[in-house]
Formats: sequence, structure tokens, C-alpha cells
Amino acid sequence: MFPTRIQCGKKNLFLCFDAFGTLFSPNTPIPKAYAQAAIKHGVKLDVKNPAETVAQEFKSAFKEASRQSPNYGKAVGLGAEKWWAGVINNTFRPWLRSGEDAPQALVDELLLRYSTKEGYDIYPDVIPFFQKLRKPSPQSQTSWPWDKTIVGIITNSDDRVPGILSSFGLKVGPRRVGTGDQRTVEAALEDDISFVVLSYDVGVAKPHRAIFDAAVDSLNEILAGQNDGLHVENFEKLYVGDEIQNDYLGAQKAGWQSLLLDRASAFKDEFEEKGRGMITATVTQYDNDKLSNVRAINSLEALDDWHTLLEEGREDLS
Repeated sequence: MFPTRIQCGKKNLFLCFDAFGTLFSPNTPIPKAYAQAAIKHGVKLDVKNPAETVAQEFKSAFKEASRQSPNYGKAVGLGAEKWWAGVINNTFRPWLRSGEDAPQALVDELLLRYSTKEGYDIYPDVIPFFQKLRKPSPQSQTSWPWDKTIVGIITNSDDRVPGILSSFGLKVGPRRVGTGDQRTVEAALEDDISFVVLSYDVGVAKPHRAIFDAAVDSLNEILAGQNDGLHVENFEKLYVGDEIQNDYLGAQKAGWQSLLLDRASAFKDEFEEKGRGMITATVTQYDNDKLSNVRAINSLEALDDWHTLLEEGREDLS
């Protein structure tokens, strides 16, 4: 399933990414990190496989918290930090005395860990990609081909994502849904990421069209502050993520071009067989929307190949 034939001619790119699983991922499996922190702070996990048992309790605690206090607690005025504190406490409830909460030091450690780069690894192609956007080289054959690129994040997450990205050294603008950017346009354009659209702020999650439309609204706000006469229609809209339903199809149904970033190496053999970083990959285990093929890339470097596809007006690179 592909959108209608790509038409070349636009010189500017509106490029948005998913965050978790696309730009960064946990550096330790979350249940294992939870179990290690609990033992460190004196919680006696008297089971043979602590990480496996904690995984089950975490899943149950997360599900119940989402039912009682949707959208990471925002729907009931709780807020994400208190919401996560409740999930942590309920994850370890089986090992606590009746009426007792987990040690506050344990809660604080886990909240901090998953609010910064301490809990995550950024994928190795991410920083080099943003460095290329910062310093395009006219002499380089691999210089970024677009005249103007505005980058955003669209993610199903709470409000920790901007801080996590910033902790990796990326310059993330303060613009979010419901929160403007009072800086000068020149300052805003120096950001690696101009804005972040969170399901936490929008109130709906991908693949709902509204979250993608919120990103377009953010682009409109940015362009309104410039004097170059550019409008949304002057930009190709491209979304890159690692999930078929939420990212690849969600973006397409909202009127965007999309690429599936194969972080899980599901199409490793096809990439090796075709010898390039962007392919039309065959989907063998996906029934929704009668999907049989996706346009996939194996790293952010392959975004240059997508520009080639645009220029030549083809559906794929075969």
C-alpha cells in the first residue's frame, strides 16, 4: 500500500519522527532495570526470575493506571510524574507490607532514569543525521538536498520526551501543542527539532489523524513568523517511524508520505539482497488494510534515497 504517485517539485521538507523505538530505546530492558533498582533499595523480590515477574506486575499496573487515569494521568488532573509514581508503587505492591509504598528513593531513581538519557541509548545514526542538517556541505556529494528542512516529533508519550532528546545533546525547541515559542524566528530555526507533538498534549494517540494535523498546525505557526512567503503547501510532508500501524499507515491516512524505519531488522535479508538502504519490503504477517508492501529504510542515511525517488517520480527504487 503506497500513497498516490509522488510528485517532485517541492524544494522544502517537513520531516517528523516518532521518538521511542525510532530515535532512542531503553539501554536495559525496563523490567530488568526496575528489578535491579528495587533490590538496590531494599525491596526483597523473593522469586526465581525477578525481571520476568516484575514485567508481569508492571504490565498489570500500567494497564490499571491507564484505565483509571487515562493519558498518563492528564485526563484526571494527576500529571505524568505522579501517574508514573503510582505505576512504580503498584508494580512492587506484591513485595511490600499492607499499606506500604515503595521506598521514595526507588521511585525517584526510576523517574529520573526514564526522564533523561540515563535510561536510554540513542541509535548511532541519529546524531550524525542531525549534524548533517546543521552543517550542509555544498562540496559533499552526500549533502542534504533540501533547501529548507523543518523537523518535528510526533509521539505517543507523556511530557518526558523533549527532556530525553535534549539530554542527548539535541537542541529541542519549546513549542508544544498549547505552548507557543516566544523566541525570535532566527533562534527557533537553529533548533535541531523545532517542536514536539505529544499524545499527552493532543489527547489522542497515533494513528489518529488529529495528532498528525497538530504537527501541521505547529508548522503553520512557525511559518507565520517568517518573511519568506513559505506556506505548508511548499513542503513535502514525511513521517518516519518504526511501527506499521501507528507510524507508517497512520501518517499515510493523514495525507503524509511515510517511511518505515526497520529498527527491528525485520527486512534485513531484503536490504542485503538489494544492496541499498531503502527498499520496497514485503510484509508477510500483516492483515489490516490488505497491506503487502511497505517502503522501508534501514537507517536515517537512506533518507537521501527517498529524495532521489521524489526527483525521479518513481514508486520505488527498483
